[in-house]
Amino acid sequence: MLVFRGLPAHADVSSVLTIGNFDGVHRGHQALLERLVRVARERALPATVLTFEPHPREFFAPDSAPPRLSRLREKLELLAEAGVDRVFIIPFDAALAALEAEAFIEQVLVRALGTRYLLIGDDFCFGRARRGNFAMLQDSGRSLGFQVESMPTLVFEGERVSSSAVRETLMAGDLEHAERLIGRPYTMSGRVMHGDKLGRTLGFPTANIQIKRSKSPLMGIFTVTVDGLADAPWPGVASLGVRPTVTSSGRATLEVFLFDFDGDLYGRHLRVNFLHKQRDEAKFDSLDALKAAIWRDCDIAREILAQRRIQVPTVV
Repeated sequence: MLVFRGLPAHADVSSVLTIGNFDGVHRGHQALLERLVRVARERALPATVLTFEPHPREFFAPDSAPPRLSRLREKLELLAEAGVDRVFIIPFDAALAALEAEAFIEQVLVRALGTRYLLIGDDFCFGRARRGNFAMLQDSGRSLGFQVESMPTLVFEGERVSSSAVRETLMAGDLEHAERLIGRPYTMSGRVMHGDKLGRTLGFPTANIQIKRSKSPLMGIFTVTVDGLADAPWPGVASLGVRPTVTSSGRATLEVFLFDFDGDLYGRHLRVNFLHKQRDEAKFDSLDALKAAIWRDCDIAREILAQRRIQVPTVV
């Protein structure tokens, strides 16, 4: 998959295009991307995504914007897995927010991206004051030479699937519900960094994963598996939070204790799959009390993993 920062002055090839934030790449996004890729293959054109950085809500209201479900790198990885050929990332800034809808169509869709087919969600609006809509795109497409199709919001098991719905289930700690909406376990990924080695001192050496998030939709102790270590996901237990027993920094960290693992992880890029929330983060009176709680967390995680028939891989 090719990734471009910004837009070309003129398209080098025509495109089958969709536009959106794709936060979390949930079942609704997956259905839209499946349709996009199918049409692109039929027309022998690249399946193309136009997305924004930062998220528009972070531009208009940075202090009240909700936590993202996925970082940019995570989103790009998921788009690649969905079969997307090209992604254009454009800055959402004052200039873009002030761009008239008609200018967006002519300058971005036609001139820069060479759009021949556009697939959008049924609630898609664009341009200054969100004047642009599906009807405007249809009218423009007839005169400028591109086809427009909309997809309704996906309803799965009687529930509308959206990034907001996924975020609400995560913040409520209902990871099983979130997994149904996403179509896979909720994930975070990052590179293993050196930490303070406290886990090793307590007898639970952890992988300290750099998450690069100012806000997280999750906090607590979780049963997890980790991709990137073996042919199968590696099971363990994770802590995502501010570690109140040992620090007052207030900075969120993701630490994973991998069951029966012995190896050097520093510098490796791992993906953590969150399967079940066990409890909220807590402040303990002593390190001994913290150690006892970790033992209990590990026992609970092993029980949950056994219920799911997830075993420790035999090959690192």
